[in-house]
Amino acid sequence: MKPSLKKITAVLPVASVEASLPFWEAVGLVRTVEVPHGDALGFVILAGHGLELMLQSHASIADDVPAIAGEAAAGKTFLFIEVDDIDAIERALGGQPLAFPRRTTFYGATEVGYREPGGHVVTFAQFSGEAT
Repeated sequence: MKPSLKKITAVLPVASVEASLPFWEAVGLVRTVEVPHGDALGFVILAGHGLELMLQSHASIADDVPAIAGEAAAGKTFLFIEVDDIDAIERALGGQPLAFPRRTTFYGATEVGYREPGGHVVTFAQFSGEAT
């Protein structure tokens, strides 16, 4: 019998949890768990829209799981998030740096990519109907 999977949650390693929070809160995720690490936040769980995302600082990872600290600090994550209203995403994230501008893909999605303050690339894509 194969194991059953219950949920996949992305964990983004970031230099500063506080620097990344406004980006994620702008698209409607809210903090459900906050864990301090020294004078800063070391770990936060954000949730909303049926999604869950964890942010953990490099320093917190180094203390929590030293075996992967180097990989976590060096790696970047690319997230692909399907949305109902790409215009609303662009309004919410208007001042954030783009990874790539709005485009229409060969597979029928309207996409826009942003650089999340932790350095990760986040692609928002709308499939249903025409983007306005």
